[in-house]
Amino acid sequence: MQLGLIGLGKMGFNMRARLREGGHDVVGYDPRPEVSDVASLADLAAALPAPRVVWVMVPSGTVTEQTISALTEVLSAGDLVIDGGNSRYTEDAPHAKLLGEKGIGFVDAGVSGGIWGLTEGYGLMVGGSDADIARAMPIFDSLRPPGPVEDGFVHVGPVGAGHFAKMVHNGVEYALMTAYAEGYEMLAAEDLVKDPQSVYQAWTNGTVVRSWLQQLLAKALKEDPDLAAISGYTEDSGEGRWTVEEAIRLRVPVPSIAAALFARFLSRQDDSPTMKAVAALRNQFGGHAVKRVSESG
Repeated sequence: MQLGLIGLGKMGFNMRARLREGGHDVVGYDPRPEVSDVASLADLAAALPAPRVVWVMVPSGTVTEQTISALTEVLSAGDLVIDGGNSRYTEDAPHAKLLGEKGIGFVDAGVSGGIWGLTEGYGLMVGGSDADIARAMPIFDSLRPPGPVEDGFVHVGPVGAGHFAKMVHNGVEYALMTAYAEGYEMLAAEDLVKDPQSVYQAWTNGTVVRSWLQQLLAKALKEDPDLAAISGYTEDSGEGRWTVEEAIRLRVPVPSIAAALFARFLSRQDDSPTMKAVAALRNQFGGHAVKRVSESG
């Protein structure tokens, strides 16, 4: 199958390679000429016979908006655009409407797999019409992990459903990572435990808490036992915030996901204003000692 792929970053570059290994003819475009197959979006459209399928794999927000808007000028009625980036699901309906005015179809695809997707395959959660999903199925089959289709691929529902599922997926990921990390800190704090990494390594087989994330933490601890080379400063890419916001809208309690999100906020503070205020309050009402900042800072 022939298709265009826009965005050849960490994931897009590997996705192009996996698709080509699957026998597809992929024309890739990226602003960086050293990785791009063509010089512009117009060249990408010209290189593909109609009706075209174009996969967009760029950062969510403004870049995705600009890319989809630009595609309305170079694609034709009967073409299909797949947004595989981490767009917020509420953006999908407007994108589908914009493309639909030109007769262009739209599918939203939540993609999980990171840098390991090239060899392991990508977990796919897609939204769109039955006809559009069926049309793109050869692409999805090459990207997803080997095995039964339902293990690694799901047609979640209409446009927007794929990115909604990916949002929740990443919210769950936040909570899981935090739980594994807290477990590591507990093990490292106890003198009875001589090697926390060996515990996590043992957990990779036969335990109810084994998972790919847990295996990756065991790998990270093996490479750097004290995680000395890594700062605790942790960004959030948006999906965790959106999950909590949508949980509030839906009145669904998500305390673990919310706590994991706020833990990331806390990681960026060198000295928590909240805890400074708590210390001041304890001093005010109970005369409890406080740790003073020296004149030297």
